[in-house]
Amino acid sequence: MTDWLWLPALVLAYLMGSLSFAVLVSRLMGLNDPRSYGSQNPGATNVLRSGNKVAAALTLLLDAFKGWLPVWLVLQWGPQLGLGWNTVALVGLAAFLGHLYPVFLRFQGGKGVATAAGVLLAFEPWLGLAVLGAWVLTLVGLRYSSLAAIVAALTAPLLYWLGDDTLWQVQPAVGIAITAMSALLLWRHSGNIQRLLAGQESKVGGKKT
Repeated sequence: MTDWLWLPALVLAYLMGSLSFAVLVSRLMGLNDPRSYGSQNPGATNVLRSGNKVAAALTLLLDAFKGWLPVWLVLQWGPQLGLGWNTVALVGLAAFLGHLYPVFLRFQGGKGVATAAGVLLAFEPWLGLAVLGAWVLTLVGLRYSSLAAIVAALTAPLLYWLGDDTLWQVQPAVGIAITAMSALLLWRHSGNIQRLLAGQESKVGGKKT
């Protein structure tokens, strides 16, 4: 009876991920659409370019929340409904893909850093905190938002697979989902990687992403 429930769970997670809080927060706070300036990326880093730190912080938190919530719901209620780790992993990936390719914005979304962080925190809180720590240290130390995201993307799957059932119980489906998200994050930052290698990437507060 519950064999089909994984499908609506994925659809709802994708739709939740498709909510662009960069656009919604900016609109509610009377700011310009983040797709109209800077990198034109609907994400917290670009919202920061509006000069409104509150809007950027809200965008960051809400983008993370929309990744965390669907995974947490499946972890809480999934076992009673016959939904296992495969569904948990796919739901996290669906929320992340919703941010990258949101149906509400004609599939033109952000880069997914905050949403991926929310998914990781739901998968394994200690893993999420460790990856966030790597992101913060890189951002504060080197002031490259893109480099911080790249370091986090490389760190997440490495740490998860090294958990080896001691730090956390390694679930292959979750590991594959984390690896896929990290690969997509790196791909979405390919332009930033090229600029970093060329010494042309701007630091936090600059005009480029």
